[in-house]
Amino acid sequence: MQWTYDGTIRNVLWIGGAQWAGKTTVAAILTSRYGLTHYHCDYQDSRAHEDRRNAARARRGQPPTDWPAYWSQLSPREMAERALDDFAERFPWVLDDLRALVSPYPILADGWNLRPDLIATVADDLRRAVVLVPTDEWREHQAAALPRAGAFGAELPDPEQARRNRLERDRILAADAAQRATDLGIRVIEVDGTENAQSIADEVADHFGAALTT
Repeated sequence: MQWTYDGTIRNVLWIGGAQWAGKTTVAAILTSRYGLTHYHCDYQDSRAHEDRRNAARARRGQPPTDWPAYWSQLSPREMAERALDDFAERFPWVLDDLRALVSPYPILADGWNLRPDLIATVADDLRRAVVLVPTDEWREHQAAALPRAGAFGAELPDPEQARRNRLERDRILAADAAQRATDLGIRVIEVDGTENAQSIADEVADHFGAALTT
């Protein structure tokens, strides 16, 4: 295939939404089932993009993020607003990564920072996007069951308060993603734990239709 500057981006299949909804699990199922190329955005974001962000902050004369203060001193609303700002700053770096991919197979990108309004700026057809959001009950369950939900990457004075802050921040961001997607006409799938990952993958595959195999 011949590389073009925006050819990959135009043809990406997007799974965005909120944390704890099973986006990466669904993406892995679809990747295996249809022979896709999977771009795991959260993995890149927590590594290369975080380093790139710290470098950008240093160029602006700003200190690195004080994570103990972030988790302990900000309100959930302030945390959500900061996250949305960070998503917008990092999205061009996502696009850089995608431009570097050349594949004869459809490319599937998933990540919680792939927000509907950002996807809408680059996608030719918003039917190539879907948003997964958990119900409040399923978010609570996932946060209690998944070991990574208790990892904050810093020593905190009150880990339980930080956990509550994270849950409320994630609720705010999930509601924001669902509302923005609805406003844009992007499909929203609510995950409540009553269907297994294979069933949700079936639903997403049905939504993407022939784009999975073209």
